[in-house]
Amino acid sequence: MKPFAGFDLANLTPEEGAPAPDRLVSGHPRFLTWNIEEQDGLYAGVWQSTPGAWRVSYDEWEYFHLLEGYSILTPEGGEPIHLRKGDRLVLRPGFTGIWEVIETTTKDYVIRL
Repeated sequence: MKPFAGFDLANLTPEEGAPAPDRLVSGHPRFLTWNIEEQDGLYAGVWQSTPGAWRVSYDEWEYFHLLEGYSILTPEGGEPIHLRKGDRLVLRPGFTGIWEVIETTTKDYVIRL
């Protein structure tokens, strides 16, 4: 195994997904996830979603960096966070709210369980 993992997606097949039906708020969002690293409770990759909104609830810690698109993340009981290309955020365990993709959004991420 190499001591590093590059983010070259050309040779990776993305996993397809969507929000669970009980979490869907609006639209018909579809996800693509390119998993780069999955080891010892650490996950890294690239995620993309088409427009729509769904409820989120984090049990894990996540850092992400938006590569393209426009999304609004609204914490439960809080003010909306407008996310655009170049924005970075850390979500901590216990975060709950609504993720709304306005324009197809792509982010790279690192998750720690």
